[in-house]
Amino acid sequence: MKKRYLLFISIMVLLSSCGVKRFIPNNEKLYTGASLSLQSDSKIKNLNIIEKEIESVIRPEPNSKMLGIKLGLYAHYKNQKDNPGFINKFLYKNFGEEPVYLSNIDRSRIEELINNRLENRGFFRNRINSEITTDSSYASITYNVVVNQPYILKNYRLDSIPFPISKEIKDIFSKSPIKKGDRFDLALFELERERIDKTLKARGYYNFNSDFLIFEADTNQYKTKHYDLFLRLKKNVPEKSLIPYRISNINVYPNYTIHTDSNSKDTIQFSNINFIENRDFFKPKYLKPYILFEKNQFYNPSVSKRTSNRLSSIGTYKFVNIEYDVLTTGKQGKEEGNLRANIYLSPLNKRAIRAELQALSKSNNFTGPSLLVTYANRNLFRGGETLNITASLGFETQLSGGENSGLSSTQIGLKSDLVFPRLLFPIKIVDRFQYAVPKTILSAGFEYLNRSKLYSLNSFNTTFGYSWNANRFVNHELNPISLNYVNLSNTTEEFEQILEENQFLKTSFNQQFIAGLTYSFTYNELNDSSISNPFFFNFNFDIAGNTVSLFDSSDEENINTFLGLEYAQYVKADIDFRYHFSIGNNQKLVTRLFGGWGLAYGNSETLPFSKQYFSGGAFSVRAFRIRSIGPGTYTPDDNDTGSFFDRSGDIRLEANLEYRFPIIPYLKGAVFVDAGNVWLTNENDSLPGGEFSSNFLSELGIGTGVGLRIDIQNFVIRFDLAAPLLDPADVENKIDFNVSNSILNFAIGYPF
Repeated sequence: MKKRYLLFISIMVLLSSCGVKRFIPNNEKLYTGASLSLQSDSKIKNLNIIEKEIESVIRPEPNSKMLGIKLGLYAHYKNQKDNPGFINKFLYKNFGEEPVYLSNIDRSRIEELINNRLENRGFFRNRINSEITTDSSYASITYNVVVNQPYILKNYRLDSIPFPISKEIKDIFSKSPIKKGDRFDLALFELERERIDKTLKARGYYNFNSDFLIFEADTNQYKTKHYDLFLRLKKNVPEKSLIPYRISNINVYPNYTIHTDSNSKDTIQFSNINFIENRDFFKPKYLKPYILFEKNQFYNPSVSKRTSNRLSSIGTYKFVNIEYDVLTTGKQGKEEGNLRANIYLSPLNKRAIRAELQALSKSNNFTGPSLLVTYANRNLFRGGETLNITASLGFETQLSGGENSGLSSTQIGLKSDLVFPRLLFPIKIVDRFQYAVPKTILSAGFEYLNRSKLYSLNSFNTTFGYSWNANRFVNHELNPISLNYVNLSNTTEEFEQILEENQFLKTSFNQQFIAGLTYSFTYNELNDSSISNPFFFNFNFDIAGNTVSLFDSSDEENINTFLGLEYAQYVKADIDFRYHFSIGNNQKLVTRLFGGWGLAYGNSETLPFSKQYFSGGAFSVRAFRIRSIGPGTYTPDDNDTGSFFDRSGDIRLEANLEYRFPIIPYLKGAVFVDAGNVWLTNENDSLPGGEFSSNFLSELGIGTGVGLRIDIQNFVIRFDLAAPLLDPADVENKIDFNVSNSILNFAIGYPF
């Protein structure tokens, strides 16, 4: 570690004492960048947008800086020496840049590009020149641009177009976004061509192309800067491009390979679709709902794309390819063409085994390895079903001093998921899901957890539910059946003492049976790179105990039970909102708000322990360890080993603000502020100060810090160093930036 510090200090001293000025050749001047002066003879709408577009053609960029130092250029110059040394070789390999001199700049070419962009936007006969500012070693350029008044649209007309496509184009033309008063704009004309082409293709014009459309502008009718715009077809457009096509034949190859010979396969016709396969690989009745086009329908590329997405979502296929063959070409105005749709489906390996070895380090000081082995069996019942069986084994030990030293945790789990890529429901409603076919998921699992010096926990769970995408942003998950049985055993005297001192905690462990319904709604724009300011919203709802209460009975202690098990009754809901605001140059402001509330009722005095909220950790308030905040202003004794269980609640509120910025390729930085806490709905004598009150804002735990993220193609390794600003357990309730209590969080992936 000391060697790394010495290397870093040596580099910084070297860079601070040496600049690049002395390396610049006498006959050259280092280019430091360009500025743009844009003026107009009249008031022009959205001139700032034009300015940004012009700035984008000013090239090249000057040499980059880091903390005011041209590190890449310095590394280049030093590497030209006979013996550059280890440090300079390292800097050159990772940061080196070729120098950008004034002699590299072709000003006349850039002036041409600026003028071209302006003419494309309707500004003609512009005045453009450039000026050079120099000193002994450096030079910059200023581009002076004065634009004239742009040309404005007077009339937009459709020229003569042959029948029958003229009828379609006239209908599309009537909905054109181009209106009288618009500025001459080539980009707008291109969008209009693409709009017409897309609409025509959706109506069956398979061979049409946007390049067949041409715009003509006429300024001769006006003395002022106005023009008429005409849209027509180019000459000699192929006749086959002017007729619509219907799909007359559909062939599906459910287990296609590059060596597939269709002559050696059997053909099964189902619902006017030919399923061609050498054995019953995928039952046609289960594959048909994924195909959205039908025989005798007009060709529509968007329907074809949605069909491809639906087929890919099954989970059985690695490649989905839809191709069309032209069977017949009709004559313009008299007949329609015919297409054959071929759907080629290349399956994944039927069986697969994946092993994953992890090394975990948690913010509560638990560290250790874990092993996960997953077996997958695809297309299990020849209907696209997938069976996943996952076995897990993990061991953690707590690396801390004092009373908690030596605590360890052993976890063994077995989970199976059976996914049906269709809706298993008594009533047929699949036709209502046009974007994606819902999935039915049946899960069952067992987990054994042993915490040394405390207890052992056996849990069994099973769920039956549905998951479906309403569109590319919205996902729903509904589990009408969710069962969970927990058995606490092998408790130590120390843990029994913890339970006796906190009856609420004891009750949360006693409720062994949870039966209810869960629902989750997610709206997610974060994975769409075309949205500059995406947001994310998630809503979860969980209710338990209502159905089993109809069949319960009372035990000797007058506690309601189901099949001899005390069951839980509660309702719980939470929301998670995230917004990413782009501020340019790959910089972002990211915000997150979380709020959750759970209410126990009926047979329960408190939420089951596994359903309670907690705060702190690498994905929460990073200046506090996991389960180290709250509830409320509650402060455990220094030697209280049960505080880990106490510090949870029925209510959770959190807010995060993070500024993210690039440093070098694959390395990003962050500055953040987190706030949050948990509270109890009702007062608990064992946890004084834990009840939610109107003063909840003053009881938030607040922390701030900085982070580094290694981001390689969305695989993120994250380091966040945070220190508390305000600890709700502090009786003085004052802001204190406590660097001595800072925490280093290590995690995979962004926090939100």
